[in-house]
Amino acid sequence: MPEITRESVSANIAGIRRTIAEAASASEFGIEPLLVAVSKTVGIEEVAFAIEAGIHDFGENRADELVRKHAAYPEENWHFIGRIQTNKLKDVVGRACLIHSVASIHALDEIQKRASRLGIVQPILLEVNVSGEESKDGFAPAALPEAIAHCGQLESVEVRGLMTMAPLGDASVARATFHGLRRLRDELRAGCTSENVKLDELSMGMSQDFPQAIAEGATIIRLGRSVFS
Repeated sequence: MPEITRESVSANIAGIRRTIAEAASASEFGIEPLLVAVSKTVGIEEVAFAIEAGIHDFGENRADELVRKHAAYPEENWHFIGRIQTNKLKDVVGRACLIHSVASIHALDEIQKRASRLGIVQPILLEVNVSGEESKDGFAPAALPEAIAHCGQLESVEVRGLMTMAPLGDASVARATFHGLRRLRDELRAGCTSENVKLDELSMGMSQDFPQAIAEGATIIRLGRSVFS
């Protein structure tokens, strides 16, 4: 594996920024999404390279790594993007500026308990299994209205939007998945009256498919390999 250097990270980020601008310009939505650099496979030094290049949002999928890197750079924005283990939420709630991967009512209730004890409101996204893959977590689209109604009762949770992951290997399938998430969001937002459910954000798109996500109105993209290489 090539060495990750300050220069390589800076060059990667500059190239990604250009691709984002081009994709947003070509999209009917014209949105340049927030770039979350997924730092789960790199160390503190590589995170520093990205900060120097202007990145201030990072994604981690393990609670222990979130704790470690948050302690090193508490002024940066740390997103939790991994599968939720309820016994690890004590380390996530309050540290994560946004939890992307809330995939069950049980997880919602545990986040509510933790946030209430801390006296905070925890921003989250609801993960949606748009593609229906058995290997993926997430609410089924048909289960979202019930989940959102439940969220409306949780005073210490704020739902910012939805998140999904597309199947690998086919750009057209990825784009259809992202289109499906946007359509779901628009339908749900039109009928939502809960003050703590905003549904403004669409977290979708990774290194292999983020241009397709931008074409469908992504507001957040999560890139690891293309940043840190």
